[in-house]
Amino acid sequence: MDRIYAPWRIEWVERDRDPIDGCPFCVLPERDDDVDARIVARGDHNFVLLNNAPYNPGHAMVIPYGHVAEWGALADDVMLEHGRLKAATIAALEAASGPDGVNTGMNLGGSAAGGSIDDHIHTHVVPRWDGDTNFMPVVSDAKVIVEAVDRTYEHLHAAFGELESAVAVPAIDGDDGDAGDTAGAVRLSF
Repeated sequence: MDRIYAPWRIEWVERDRDPIDGCPFCVLPERDDDVDARIVARGDHNFVLLNNAPYNPGHAMVIPYGHVAEWGALADDVMLEHGRLKAATIAALEAASGPDGVNTGMNLGGSAAGGSIDDHIHTHVVPRWDGDTNFMPVVSDAKVIVEAVDRTYEHLHAAFGELESAVAVPAIDGDDGDAGDTAGAVRLSF
């Protein structure tokens, strides 16, 4: 029997269950703790959330605040900011992790398209490295994630804070409001 050791995953296994009543993409941005919700950046109409089950370290999603199922139903300003926030996410990933490439995409059409949340659109942004599609997924139907999501949050959050579009966020519970702080998501203005 083959074994894959990932002791950092025990925190996820033993976590208190998070009873989200409704759409997680609607509930998470309403919470007071962006770090706990894993929201690394916010715009006026969209936010960036780390994926809890990442394909690769840094796998993030750009999500509109409004519960919308179809891309064409977004208002122009929401759609424009969504694109700009996707570009900012790519820039932050490049600064934080130096990937060799990035995949972006949306799962439109429910389970037929591979989406698990099909009634709230979101764009996946997945950093890729040469050779990251190794033998594990091919021969054993398993994927090895080499970095804990909390660590990914720390360096991606810091990279968002260095972007030109980052602005100071309001102070929260003793936070001095610096966009590089880890008290909440970085605020972006386009």
